[in-house]
Amino acid sequence: MSTDLPAPAGEPVPHRRTWRLLHGRGRYVGDIRLPGLLHAAVLRAPHAHASIDAIDTAAAAAVPGVVAVFTGADIAPVCAPWRGTHGLYPRLAAPLQHAVAVDTVRWSGEPVALVVAASRAVAEDAAALIAVDYTPRPALADPEAARCGGPLLHPDLGTNVCLTAAHEAGDVDAAFAAAAVVVEKTFRFGRHTGVPLEPRGLVADFDPSERRLTVHHSHQCPHQMQHEFARLLGLAEQRVRVIALDVGGAFGIKQQLYGDEIAVCAASLLLGRPVAWIADRLESFSADIHAREHVVRGRIALSADGDILAFAVDDLHAIGPYSQYPRSSAGEGRAVLAQTGAPYRYRALRARSTAVFQTKGMAGHYRGVGQPIACAVTEALVDRAARKAGLDPVAVRRRNLVRAADLPWRAPTGLVYPRLAVADCMAALDAHVDLAALRRDCDDARRAGRMRGLGLATFVELTSRGPGFYGAGGVPVSSRDGCTVRLEPGGGVRALASVTEQGQGTETGIVQVIAAALGVPLDTVEVITGDTAATFHGGGTWGSRSMAIGGEAAWRAGRALRAEILDLAARLLQADAAALDLRDGVIVEAATGAARLTLAEIAAVGHFRPHELPAGPQPQLVASASFGPLDGPFRAGSGIQLAVVEIDPDSGAVRLDRFVVVHECGRVVNPLLVDEQIRGGVAQGIGAALFEELIYDTDGQLLTGSLADYLLPTAADLCDIELVHVHAAPPEGDGLGLIGVGEAGTVGAAAAVLNAVDDALAARGASIAQIPCTPERILTALGTI
Repeated sequence: MSTDLPAPAGEPVPHRRTWRLLHGRGRYVGDIRLPGLLHAAVLRAPHAHASIDAIDTAAAAAVPGVVAVFTGADIAPVCAPWRGTHGLYPRLAAPLQHAVAVDTVRWSGEPVALVVAASRAVAEDAAALIAVDYTPRPALADPEAARCGGPLLHPDLGTNVCLTAAHEAGDVDAAFAAAAVVVEKTFRFGRHTGVPLEPRGLVADFDPSERRLTVHHSHQCPHQMQHEFARLLGLAEQRVRVIALDVGGAFGIKQQLYGDEIAVCAASLLLGRPVAWIADRLESFSADIHAREHVVRGRIALSADGDILAFAVDDLHAIGPYSQYPRSSAGEGRAVLAQTGAPYRYRALRARSTAVFQTKGMAGHYRGVGQPIACAVTEALVDRAARKAGLDPVAVRRRNLVRAADLPWRAPTGLVYPRLAVADCMAALDAHVDLAALRRDCDDARRAGRMRGLGLATFVELTSRGPGFYGAGGVPVSSRDGCTVRLEPGGGVRALASVTEQGQGTETGIVQVIAAALGVPLDTVEVITGDTAATFHGGGTWGSRSMAIGGEAAWRAGRALRAEILDLAARLLQADAAALDLRDGVIVEAATGAARLTLAEIAAVGHFRPHELPAGPQPQLVASASFGPLDGPFRAGSGIQLAVVEIDPDSGAVRLDRFVVVHECGRVVNPLLVDEQIRGGVAQGIGAALFEELIYDTDGQLLTGSLADYLLPTAADLCDIELVHVHAAPPEGDGLGLIGVGEAGTVGAAAAVLNAVDDALAARGASIAQIPCTPERILTALGTI
């Protein structure tokens, strides 16, 4: 892959930590062993909605090996409750939430008590002996019923509506009145969750002699959690240390505060001993953050020539019983408002999003945060409108895509895109795929009685957010990250970066950037991440930002250290620093490449013999930099995804035959890792489209609470994912010109598959507007059942 970044940036370098993990040297939460370590188990509510009348913990406390049993009343004095508010949404109704339920439970799985014992097995056995008297209250599982009223989950709020937000631009009514084609459809999206390989977990170790708390945490944002643990537990922030070394996947579900996790910290405070808790897979399904339960009524107006005139969307978003903390539950609905019609040049928009409380598990941010919803609604409406107008859906897209001449593009959503490469991506797709031949192949298959369909989804991914959403909203989530790079006495380089490693390869990318910035070999650079006691305060990993923000900080720190090294070498050699260069770890003459000094020689003088230097500044041999985008609210990546499917009309099963992703993300630091991120994201999007759904009954009980019921795509369910990279001009004015990529695959995949399935059904006069597209739903659409 071509790139104008200096080597080794731009090269396909494998994960740095792979060999360490293969040798069993991982440092996950489950690997932490501390003196006096205790283990916790959480007793969870069996009811979706009930009052807690009494709790009897005597039998549990009497079990040999049990050290303590804590109820909500026991935890509350040392752990303050919280509200998931957001300053940009002053009307957001944010009920008070406790770490452990005090008087009412509002979802089946909410923590009711915490047992701490010598082992996890003893803690679980004891938890089963806790007697809780409940008075069941009406459940509220249906989001449409919640919007219309229903039993109040929070009587003090007087409503089940958390937030209603709306946006309108242009003359929407006139656009629909003038349209040759109007399509209206209601889309339903199933609730799902992240299912990382490593479940959530932490080890909290409170030292009462110094009132110091150390937390080993499987989390994406250690500095965020340092702040929240300190604030909610009444500790000095500088005496809270959060360590997130190896994290076995996260996908957004490990970026918020959880009641069970801070309850474990509170237990450590109360006992003065380390306490460990790791979720088992069964409780993860009920207690991890869920996402994407939406009902969206969408409309599109199309001219006779195929011009998109307007969109109108009414989004209903079910968030569970509370607004998630600290980021609030405004994110998914906001993405629907902000990205409806994102790739297209249309002029009028009416959009509304309503978030409602319900007696289901907590819902919040998951890979893409609402962007897949906006993409799926937009792209499905485009396909249906083109079909109704008798136009080629691909031609309609080409006609309406934002072009280079339109930039900067001010979308009806209110967002301004300084750069957007969707037209370039369409051209690259045309070069890679014979779309006309694919269409003929589908038509031939249908004439032969087979159900074959082709789906496209053009998408825009908003990455690397600035402080406009969280900072301006008073939410203590940093949009900045930092890096410190230092030259060690032996000539090696050590860096401390605030972005974190979740398995996506951030550390490898940071190593490449620093090696390129300095001019040293890869194997001389060591990077440390995930420790709040060592690194800059930073945002961590979320929103496709690790390299675009953390990589830029690493580049700036590396270049600053390089400048000092060259200046130091010039003083030693009595030469002009501009005439020297640092290449492959050696100081050379820039003009001839002749070697003059090694980095080890420079380091030895700087660290041990500074008296040998001519008069001048003392050598520091360390440089730091931080970076956060202030010139815009986001960076925009873009692309197109294509899916070809075939449906078995007897079983309703969907076979994925081809999948293509065309993508643009600015300059690329590591094409191998970018490809991995896109393919992984596509797999999750396909899972959403065909397999994954958290289903509740009308009483608010989770019916798909294990991997036997909650289906994940396997290798056998996927085809090869073809990748095409577009190299548009990188962003100007922000250094390396990097754009995030972590959520790109997820944003468009479900839309492409949904359109392909609907295209196959359309040939038989059927349609589907719900994901996942399960066999039962497909057979229902066909009228078979």
